[in-house]
Amino acid sequence: MKYLHTMVRVTDLGTSLAFYRDALGLEVLSVRDFPGGRFTLAFLAAPGDREAQIELTHNWDSETYTGGRNFGHIAYQVPDIYAACERLVAHGVTINRPPRDGFMAFVRSPDGISIELLQAGAALPPRTPWVDMPNQGQW
Repeated sequence: MKYLHTMVRVTDLGTSLAFYRDALGLEVLSVRDFPGGRFTLAFLAAPGDREAQIELTHNWDSETYTGGRNFGHIAYQVPDIYAACERLVAHGVTINRPPRDGFMAFVRSPDGISIELLQAGAALPPRTPWVDMPNQGQW
């Protein structure tokens, strides 16, 4: 058995690609339209790790998605938790759970998918402004 990908439905593919690709830093592996099924699939992965992919499914017909507690979050390891959070903030992303401990942060995608960021290796020393930031919303 081999892990292939995690699929999340997105309401606006352009907005979601801007989040996952530009803000989060994933690489787009492929984007394919399926006119007969009226949907588009975009596959992304962390740079250098094509084995763990995320599939963004955009159904062309309008639909409202609600999140459930049965889906927890998607997690990515990052080389510098502070730099990752700074890049996300620069793209207008709210840091829901700031990396006060130098190790873990949470953000949400445009469709409300919880994304956990974990520092590679040991936690970085606590740093301002992160150490003083409160949680915002749900994560």
